[in-house]
Amino acid sequence: TTAVVIMEGYRRADSGRVRALGFDPVGGGAGFRSRIGIVLQQTTAFERSTVRETIQMFAALFPSPMPVAEAIGLVGLAAQADRIADTMSGGQRRRLDLACGLVGRPDLLFLDEPTTGLDPEARRALWDVVRGLRDRGVTVLLTTHLLDEAEALADRIGVLVAGRIADVATPDRIGRRDRAEAIVRFVPPPDLQVGTDLVRDGDAVIVETDRPAEYIAELVARHGEPDGLTITRPSLEDVYLDMVSSTEVS
Repeated sequence: TTAVVIMEGYRRADSGRVRALGFDPVGGGAGFRSRIGIVLQQTTAFERSTVRETIQMFAALFPSPMPVAEAIGLVGLAAQADRIADTMSGGQRRRLDLACGLVGRPDLLFLDEPTTGLDPEARRALWDVVRGLRDRGVTVLLTTHLLDEAEALADRIGVLVAGRIADVATPDRIGRRDRAEAIVRFVPPPDLQVGTDLVRDGDAVIVETDRPAEYIAELVARHGEPDGLTITRPSLEDVYLDMVSSTEVS
């Protein structure tokens, strides 16, 4: 949260250099603020206003906002446009927060844990909205502790540990994930001799290898395709926990 607050311009960094859209966020003034949108973890203002009224208030703060009806449509609240904010569900409220953040046509949108507390259906609906913003060319900086959310939405992931960036990469490469050993599991064919490189797992066997494609190609060439064949690479959670523990130790 501290890092995001600094990037948004609400707090000055104690050290280092911060640039967002080419600006020092603290001193960027209207030129910077008119190009960003911010969706906080929780918004409790304008409880007694309708969806339309709330978005109109935010639109009035920007030099070239999108039409209010367009913002409402983008987040899927057209049917709730005249609903009072505090009568809506949690998922609908988060969509309203998102509409307020995007109505100014931001080049950079900050989303601080936007789906915390939402049920699975509401989470997935909000994910679709975020994907739509990305497809429209908006840069979205999203903070989350939900690793499935990061993997589903992010083009790049940054892992922040103890105030330092541990790594920044695509989801499949973060923490050298693409180079980690994979687990190949299959039911051994009758003509395969199970040696020390294979570990029994019920009726199946497993092997750890950093070259799963080559291993499987050789296996199929010699014995045919085995039953129950699966390949599992370390999950994003596995990689994240390893990065956190490694950084803490160092």
